[in-house]
Amino acid sequence: MQTSIQDSYRTTRWGQEAERILRNCVHCGFCTATCPTYQLLGDELDGPRGRIYLIKRMLEGGTVSGTTRVHLDRCLTCRACETTCPSGVEYGRLIDIGRDLVEPLAPRPLGERLNRRLMRLILPWPARLAALTALGRLMRPLMPASLRGKLPRADHARGWPGARHDRRVLVASGCAQKALRPATNAALARLLDGLGIEAVDAPGQGCCGALSLHLAAGEEAAAFARRNIDAWWPYVERGAEAILVAASGCGVMLKDYAHLLRDDPAYRDKAERIAVLARDPVEYLGDQDLADLRFDASGVGRIAFHAPCTLQHGQKLPGRVEALLQSLGFALTPVAEAHLCCGSAGVYSLLQPEISTRLRERKLANLLQPGPERIVTANIGCQLHLESGAGRRVWHWLELLDDCRRSS
Repeated sequence: MQTSIQDSYRTTRWGQEAERILRNCVHCGFCTATCPTYQLLGDELDGPRGRIYLIKRMLEGGTVSGTTRVHLDRCLTCRACETTCPSGVEYGRLIDIGRDLVEPLAPRPLGERLNRRLMRLILPWPARLAALTALGRLMRPLMPASLRGKLPRADHARGWPGARHDRRVLVASGCAQKALRPATNAALARLLDGLGIEAVDAPGQGCCGALSLHLAAGEEAAAFARRNIDAWWPYVERGAEAILVAASGCGVMLKDYAHLLRDDPAYRDKAERIAVLARDPVEYLGDQDLADLRFDASGVGRIAFHAPCTLQHGQKLPGRVEALLQSLGFALTPVAEAHLCCGSAGVYSLLQPEISTRLRERKLANLLQPGPERIVTANIGCQLHLESGAGRRVWHWLELLDDCRRSS
């Protein structure tokens, strides 16, 4: 694609990156076939090719309006288009640049700005989120049905094993997962303990920064990243083997820390090291001998696995969890349209409820059609979103494995 980026943008690091990405796009349109919002809405501007055009027009000094912002807002950042693209267009990075760019050019109404600011003040902070959720449960009888359905079920984690092994890995605690599904990381810690590996929950760590980044608060995202690096670095220096991230959305973010902090001389090298160490549990456990964990899948029944976009398109690990579960004896059902987003997408379900709900209904229809006994996924956002529509528990695959271990 030919570009004519304004000099004021082209001289910046992010402007040069945007131009490079734009020049790789050949406007073939393959991306529209796998874009969830284009499939639902049928508008070219609600697909990757149309949004790329809008971003290009902004960078070239064209007219920008609230309509431009709306079409960029509707993007889920699922990155299914990246999986489909034959030219390797890094659309995920381009849409983040576009969202940063549109904010000052087409300012939001006050209500939208306050809503997004409130999300950034609560959701990345586990104690605040947990307190708000607890208050919501107390008020549940007074809530309309639409709000009651969004309240997550209470979750209680079993014990976290003590320190008793020479091998160690760090476990990223996250924010929503720590507040609303503490059982997931505790399950991971017990699985690792059974393999003779200590799982370390480092004090001082927190949100990965993804929520801030996708809400056009890049500096805030970088601050979260620096905080995590500071919390993990002493353990990295003492030989931690990996940083395991049970929430696949956070995993994408951690693996991108090197890019996020590339212009920070104090953290650039550390961020590169963190990005190398960050691994989804399926990558790490897949390299271990799991025979000693003694799983018993006989009473589970058939499983429908929802592959989060952040796992298959973001981290490029399609089919890995499914293959691991099948190798351990679990029976998986076929899931139609497995490449399409469930509509969770971080805070997308809060900001775009109509589109999000339609995508969730479509996803649940595909997951439930074969009649599975359990629905399983690999990301906290997808887990909560699907549960709110399914009326039944959705498991993280790590919880499933922990639940199916036979006693010695």
